[in-house]
Amino acid sequence: MSDSPAGRLQALFEGHRLTPTQRRIAHCMVRRAADAPFLSSVELAELAGVSQPSVTRFAVALGFDGYPALRRHLREVAPPERPAAAAGEDAGHNEYQQAVLAEIENLRHLAGLLADPAPVERAGRLLAGSRPLLVLGLRAASSQARGFAYFAAKVHPDVRLHDEGGSMLTDRIDAAVRAGATALLCFALPRHPREVVEALEYARAAGLTVVTVAESAFAPVAAHSDLLIPAAVGTGLAFDTACAPMLLGRVLLEAMADELPDAQARLEQFDAKAAERGLFVE
Repeated sequence: MSDSPAGRLQALFEGHRLTPTQRRIAHCMVRRAADAPFLSSVELAELAGVSQPSVTRFAVALGFDGYPALRRHLREVAPPERPAAAAGEDAGHNEYQQAVLAEIENLRHLAGLLADPAPVERAGRLLAGSRPLLVLGLRAASSQARGFAYFAAKVHPDVRLHDEGGSMLTDRIDAAVRAGATALLCFALPRHPREVVEALEYARAAGLTVVTVAESAFAPVAAHSDLLIPAAVGTGLAFDTACAPMLLGRVLLEAMADELPDAQARLEQFDAKAAERGLFVE
């Protein structure tokens, strides 16, 4: 990923203290990494849903004299020709097709990220070694957390799902830590609930290692995560789509199962019991 346009952009942005608006611009540029060197400040502002002066202030925050200087820098490190997947390629596709194509591009970005398997493998070791394992996802991210926890329980001996907030959430974190938990997996998707950020801050203070799946390395939860693996969401429809975060969750399941020596035996035992009970219609 570090050799890809998106990877180079992310490396450029890392280490800078960005405002929420600036993080939104950075996230947009990473998602449109191939187009970013060719976008005007007005085009970028429109894509990110911010004002044009915000784009200028963003470039200055990165250490450039202004947006033209930032764009010149991007063109120096990007391919010399604008790729075929330019902004105008959506012509002829309706809004539903465009949403699908955008998700396909998100999956391509995720595939590029996974070219370096080390972060996922590290996450797998952390999740496999935590007894119990906490899985957190509130509001928009609750379905991602619930799906992960459902399958994780087939191979992990103690998975505790937290998909509802409230004052009891910190009590449950404390109980898990007392029981021996060492890691928490968080799915965090826009819009980010304040209580998720607060829960992660509390979990780290309690000694848990936080692994997070978020839409961007610039998400508000990043500052409270020990290991964040980004997977972009689609924003072309009225409600965001999250195919890449879901697939990344399954990849993390695979990495975790690889670290659990009895994972295959547990799966076989479940299949045998399911057959005895006639649980599934063949």
